[in-house]
Amino acid sequence: MDGVRLIARYLGPYRKDFLVAVLCVAVETSLELVIPMLMANVVDDGILTGDLDAVVVNGGLMLVLAFFSLALGFLYARFSARAAMGLGARLREAEYAHVQEFSFANLDDFESSSLVTRLTTDVTVIQNALVSGTRPLVRGPVILVMGLIFAAVMSAELAVVFFVVMPVLAVAMFLVVRRVGPLYRVLQGTMDQLNDALQEDLAAIRVIKAYVREGHVAERFEAVNGKLASTATHTFRTAVLNTPIFQGTMYTTCVGILWFGGQMILAGTLQVGTFTGFMSYVLQIVNSLMMISNVFLLLARAVTSIERVGEVLDERPTIASLQGALAEVPDGSVRFDHVRFKYASDAEKDVLEDICLDLPAGSTVGVLGGTGSGKTTLVQLIARLYDATSGSVSVGGHDVRAYDLAALRDAVGVVLQKNVLFSGTVRENLAWGDPAATDGQMLEACRLACADEFLDRIGGLDGDLGQGGAGVSGGQRQRLCIARALLKHPRVLIFDDSTSAVDMATDAQIRANLARLTGVTKIVIAQRVASVMDSDLIVVLDDGRVHAVGTHDELLARDNIYQEIYESQIGSGISGEVA
Repeated sequence: MDGVRLIARYLGPYRKDFLVAVLCVAVETSLELVIPMLMANVVDDGILTGDLDAVVVNGGLMLVLAFFSLALGFLYARFSARAAMGLGARLREAEYAHVQEFSFANLDDFESSSLVTRLTTDVTVIQNALVSGTRPLVRGPVILVMGLIFAAVMSAELAVVFFVVMPVLAVAMFLVVRRVGPLYRVLQGTMDQLNDALQEDLAAIRVIKAYVREGHVAERFEAVNGKLASTATHTFRTAVLNTPIFQGTMYTTCVGILWFGGQMILAGTLQVGTFTGFMSYVLQIVNSLMMISNVFLLLARAVTSIERVGEVLDERPTIASLQGALAEVPDGSVRFDHVRFKYASDAEKDVLEDICLDLPAGSTVGVLGGTGSGKTTLVQLIARLYDATSGSVSVGGHDVRAYDLAALRDAVGVVLQKNVLFSGTVRENLAWGDPAATDGQMLEACRLACADEFLDRIGGLDGDLGQGGAGVSGGQRQRLCIARALLKHPRVLIFDDSTSAVDMATDAQIRANLARLTGVTKIVIAQRVASVMDSDLIVVLDDGRVHAVGTHDELLARDNIYQEIYESQIGSGISGEVA
């Protein structure tokens, strides 16, 4: 019932098309069921009695009914296609829009390959079920019920056979569907794994070629593809069991009806025309039962896809704006008050433990620490990409949970550790920071990020970056991402190791340019001491805890971790080139 409600909700404006399609099938089926009665009249009242008028009248009515049935069939095809395609478009749109509302915690629950499958394959399965399943789902029961009634009216004795066979077929269909239903979920899960392998291999194709690992990934893909083929074979091999079961049972029934009907004709208790019409109903009833069995298998797979789509749509974002939330961030001050955080509620250890920090508005703050010390996690709490497990994070003097999410994230510019550019031009990518930015503003942001020096070589603002920014180097990609963040004019600007791919001279120039920005709190996560040593404040993290806070001189005088990092990078003469 949840699946039915989901489909009914997202049919929306196409609900009328769906109802018209159902009505067309019902009327078409009803008209077709009258034809065998007219056929019996042609034989019994016309041919056997020599009444030509009865043949013409009943034959003419059969032609008229056949024509109307054909017209209704065309109308069904038109309206069902509109309903199915409209439903698919609305489901994909709703899923995609809902995924955009997910927090990072929600996205951790779904693999990207699974989301792709749910947006494409599962929706296609639902569309096919609506187009291919509505007709037999309506025709089957109508033909079965009305056919049994008409057959019983024509010969109650012969119709008894169906009432004996029907329970047997119902049990067989129940057992097959019960077995196949769970297999379809396994099949869709295996499809997720195939998409995951494809996505990973295509995204990393340059690395694969660089390490000459084409053979390895081909073998891995072959294994996943083979698993999908094996699962599909097992699933559909079980699904097709209904065909021989139904055909064997119904053809045996037909033979029995022919035998008993022939004996009744010879005994004079049944007319030839009546028996001819009865056999027409027999064939229609057989077809209706086959349609019902096939549509149940089709629906079994569709139900699995509906459940998978429903899981995405029913997922509640863990982070959302409160009613009457604050719409403006007054300044860039940041405060962590006894903050603890862990990614999973059942995790044994916190990623961040009892973090207490006060970062004044307009200051430049450096964050240092070893791999896994919690640097990236710390700054993700500022933009509320995750919520603190306990304690509070404040920006501009207010808890981040008190802000409207859009307002908060507009005021917090983040250059993520993993730099992402989109297919298109430089201008289109920079417009993510400010859609209304002028060319002059974009060029100024590029100058501050030291991206202006290579703009001419890639075609200026209208230069095409290629798919995912493949047309520029890692350092150029980082600088364009910095320029994009600057165009937001944020209160807080976070750089998560965002100059690791640029040379020391360029890094120093970027820092000098950013130092001239006023009214912006700058938080710089870095592996190089040289990138943060001029900061107003430096935070040293160790295993999720604040180990020390101070200026460069203060930490160099009293903090052993900072001393070790400084000595390894600068004191030994490496000049910070080692990340």
